[in-house]
Amino acid sequence: MVERLRDHYHIADERVLARMNSVPRHFFVPEALSAQAYKDNALPLAAGQTVSQPFIVARMTELLELKGGERVLEIGAGSGYQTAVLAGLVGKVYAIERLDPLARNAIEKLRTLGIGNVSLKSADGTAGWPVYAPFDAILVAAGGPEVPQPLLEQLEPGGRLVIPVGTEMKNQELIRVKRTERGFEHEKCGPCAFVPLIGEHGWKGTGFTGNA
Repeated sequence: MVERLRDHYHIADERVLARMNSVPRHFFVPEALSAQAYKDNALPLAAGQTVSQPFIVARMTELLELKGGERVLEIGAGSGYQTAVLAGLVGKVYAIERLDPLARNAIEKLRTLGIGNVSLKSADGTAGWPVYAPFDAILVAAGGPEVPQPLLEQLEPGGRLVIPVGTEMKNQELIRVKRTERGFEHEKCGPCAFVPLIGEHGWKGTGFTGNA
């Protein structure tokens, strides 16, 4: 998997590649799909959610330009796989998962692996986690119609936010936002397809099922 990320997709951040080589992806996917864990595709979770394709995990993480020691906000923790990748690269991860059963399962898996620098809760991720803001980097693993304003406000000056954005729920453009002294710079980073970002500042209609 890691060789393909380096040779086929040209992921160049060796810290990202080394971390993905050390995180057991099969541990974060349904047991029935464990044989497919290291293939280059997304895999389904409960309630219509997914574990992102390895390339997307690597690409989004690389775009954050992490150096170590950062405080990172992750929206859409899912099974905890992306969370585990981030946790080995930064000082602290604050992760939010909308669906309470997925959040509880992710917490248990992270604990089992001895990953202790993560705070994870079930809540509306589009509102961010203001009590711990600002964040050096923000990663959003679900596609919204626009970049949620609360996430922009919670981004540290000089920080980077990576999020899929699109007017259709299942087809988006991967966007990197950099906060500068003058405001926010938006950069298009290629097409992608994520589950919808549901919440007050995302797609409406399905409600919030977690616990704040």
